[in-house]
Amino acid sequence: MSAFETIIGLEVHVQLNTKTKIFCSCATSFGAEANSNVCPVCLGLPGALPVLNKEVVKKAIAFGTAINAQINQNSIFARKNYFYPDLPKAYQISQFEIPIVGRGNIEIEVNGEKKIIGITRAHMEEDAGKNIHEMNYSKIDLNRACTPLLEIVSEPDMRSSDEAVAYLKKLHSIVRFLGISDANMQEGSFRCDANVSIRPKGDNKLYTRVEIKNLNSFKFIQKAIEYEVERQIDAWESGKYDSQIIQETRLFDTNNGITRSMRGKEEAADYRYFPDPDLLPVFIDEELMQEGRDIPEMPDEKRTRYIQTLGIKESDAMVLTLSLELSQFFESMLELNINPKSCVTWLTTELQGRLKEGNTLLTCGITPHILATLIKRIEEGKISGKSAKEILDVLVEQKGGDIDSLIQSMGLAQVNDESTILRAIENVLQANSDKVNEYKNGKDKLFGFFVGQVMKESKGANPARVNELLKEKLS
Repeated sequence: MSAFETIIGLEVHVQLNTKTKIFCSCATSFGAEANSNVCPVCLGLPGALPVLNKEVVKKAIAFGTAINAQINQNSIFARKNYFYPDLPKAYQISQFEIPIVGRGNIEIEVNGEKKIIGITRAHMEEDAGKNIHEMNYSKIDLNRACTPLLEIVSEPDMRSSDEAVAYLKKLHSIVRFLGISDANMQEGSFRCDANVSIRPKGDNKLYTRVEIKNLNSFKFIQKAIEYEVERQIDAWESGKYDSQIIQETRLFDTNNGITRSMRGKEEAADYRYFPDPDLLPVFIDEELMQEGRDIPEMPDEKRTRYIQTLGIKESDAMVLTLSLELSQFFESMLELNINPKSCVTWLTTELQGRLKEGNTLLTCGITPHILATLIKRIEEGKISGKSAKEILDVLVEQKGGDIDSLIQSMGLAQVNDESTILRAIENVLQANSDKVNEYKNGKDKLFGFFVGQVMKESKGANPARVNELLKEKLS
């Protein structure tokens, strides 16, 4: 056990999925030709005036509602002054003193233990552009400049990398279920800055924190935090903490699994915040507040409903509500009147277990209707569970297909005809008369032998029907 306690606070930047940018009418589409979605406002040209996008406010209200937060009816925009090549104005429009979303919280679960993580604030701001470094050249794509962001700042309540990842996954699912962001980490729509420090156990003092910037994968976030904690503990134990651990911003080197110094960490005073003179204070009237607060069912609510109404195990309900796609797939199957527990097994264990890296529920070609039909054919006795797994293998390989056609072409249809099954039973019992006598004299374990022989003789009879008719004959 370590003699140190880890202190982690996270700042998450969520790119909101509005059709246009936060302060202008340029499109926010990803992947467009470089510098094609720009205008005088997002280029920071003199005299260009920003106008706030109402949809950004609605999405911020929705998030605040989902985390049980205080939503400020009045908030203001501020200028955060610093120069970067990808920020043409040389300042960022953000919120400082009065953000739109105040204190809230979310609940996480790690190793079966639940914990509340406080959220300090969530504020609206604009994104910067993107630097592209190629060979001896540096290029700038300003399509992303002025794209709306919601920056979500947590309390320093996390004590391990596992808790940090659980918090981020929960946050990721919330914004996806709300429909306010695609939260695509590869495209930078959901990225995180981690503030990490350590202290001796039992010490309540907060020591020097280090910020790890622009993490956009759960795996890398975990590795970055773990490396940084180890680096700080090593410095403390070697007596070099004060000289080696300074308040700074570091980047995570994914190739070598280490953090590297980027620059000294700025404080709020360094940004010289002041109210933006070009934007009026934000006032949320009751109509807009109600529009924003009208949110869909959230992951925690879904999980409770799955457990209490559908009788699903808590662990399965947890899995289903971590992913919007998984939850939607599951509920589409339920609409086709499939037993919920069968849906869980065939969706989370059988189908997902066959999806290799790069293949997802959205790309595998298997729809809720296809998987539901497969389960129906088992329930109808037309195929066995073993045969259904063989069919699913083919469906995954060829990205979809017709269940009934595959049953016929693969020769997997179960025999349900009673006369055929009875004929097979008669043949088996006549060929094994000695074992029949043993069974009738109390050797009950032979029943399994008879079932196996009848299944073989009938070449794939319905096991349930075989059991029923065999018991009648033997009695």
